[in-house]
Amino acid sequence: MHGLINRAIQRFVTDSYGIEKWNDAVRWAALDVSDFEAMLTYEDGLTEKAIVGVCFVLDKPRSDVMEDIGTYLVSHPNTEALRRLLRFGGVTFVEFLNSLDDLPDRARLAVSDLELPSLEVRDHSSTQFSLVCACPIVGFGHVMMGILRTMADDYGVLAVFEHMGSGQGVETISISLVVTEFTEGRKFELGARVE
Repeated sequence: MHGLINRAIQRFVTDSYGIEKWNDAVRWAALDVSDFEAMLTYEDGLTEKAIVGVCFVLDKPRSDVMEDIGTYLVSHPNTEALRRLLRFGGVTFVEFLNSLDDLPDRARLAVSDLELPSLEVRDHSSTQFSLVCACPIVGFGHVMMGILRTMADDYGVLAVFEHMGSGQGVETISISLVVTEFTEGRKFELGARVE
């Protein structure tokens, strides 16, 4: 697993709950590594052990932890670059949804050896969609739920998301757009501001 993914799990815990909680998770899971390097590659089993340790220490179900990680990835000030990458997907939330198929390729433009899960958006109507995620990490669909909820808020859209289950390494999320212009949404500019 790419170090960026492991580092994201570590940063989620330390930024949200503090370094002691992360250290507790490392000890409980008996991880060989306590500080992940973003540009290294780690065994997939190490990522799984880290997630299980975090769930135990936070005393939360895996689905909740994974969704919280997704929310963190696009809402915390330390991860603003990912939010910006996602916002380049479109001016509207529907354009953003339809751009998710290309997200793994866009991410590889920034980090050439980063293998993101396969994402496929299916249009069922102008307000009904589904997102199919193929990933070796169990619960990755819940990470996408956190990302989608936060991005819907970012675009000012009122939407309902439901995890439809998983099987054979694939998870599906149902997406229902209720109001596409519910609020003004968060301001976004193509160029990053230097202050």
